[in-house]
Amino acid sequence: MKKNKELIVLTHLSQLLDFVTGIGGLIVPLLIWAIKKDEVLDLDEHGKAILNFRITMFIYLLLCVPLILFFGLGFLGFLVIGVFYAIFPILNAIRANNEEKPNYPFSIRFF
Repeated sequence: MKKNKELIVLTHLSQLLDFVTGIGGLIVPLLIWAIKKDEVLDLDEHGKAILNFRITMFIYLLLCVPLILFFGLGFLGFLVIGVFYAIFPILNAIRANNEEKPNYPFSIRFF
């Protein structure tokens, strides 16, 4: 196994593709993780953290849909989740660059 800090940083930042393509922020990190997890040191840990974050945020988005009927609380939820989608990948890319462990708050561990 070799160390490739840049690929791990790129994997975190690739989540921001959602703002451009809509779904690329899930597919690209998933592909990078699936293909390179056994070749790059620490990529498996970071990839799992990314996927857990993405799945958890999708569940939270689904929960916001019915909350729209209750005084528009779902819109507030969408706003908060949008901020999470923008901030946490950048923070974790910085953490990965500093060779720290990933930290995505509010994530449910699936993997």
